[in-house]
Amino acid sequence: MTELTHVDDSGAARMVDVTAKDVTVRRAVAAGTVRTTPEVIGLLRREALPKGDALGVARIAGIMGAKRTPDLIPLCHPIALHGVTVELTLRDDAVDIEASVRTADRTGVEMEALTAVATAGLAVIDMVKAVDPAASIEAVRVLLKEGGKTGRWERNER
Repeated sequence: MTELTHVDDSGAARMVDVTAKDVTVRRAVAAGTVRTTPEVIGLLRREALPKGDALGVARIAGIMGAKRTPDLIPLCHPIALHGVTVELTLRDDAVDIEASVRTADRTGVEMEALTAVATAGLAVIDMVKAVDPAASIEAVRVLLKEGGKTGRWERNER
């Protein structure tokens, strides 16, 4: 890339005009991790947190976050999302989050996938903060994007 797409010739922020782009099926996958303690992971496994079903809440929060992305990220286009999945996997001291977002539109859904991961991670932290106030979100990143003129891009390391 030789230029930033969200600034005009004078350097002012702008929303990119995608009118001339073709409508294609587009998908993005993003991931991130919530670091916590083995104690919290044990509570999650037993569904024994004081606030209830943290993973269920986080999954719904991630889906809702993806749907609200243009309300949160100023220059994102409001687009119809045709599918959003959020998967949460427990490890010894972490919750791995992966979100997949699909649409058929003129622009990609990377920001929606990233927002889904971040929102799900924040929901996990909200649910566990009474037990682990030091829980943190790490490594929120795009793993894959497909569709549009650039086709498929995949991160080398996952």
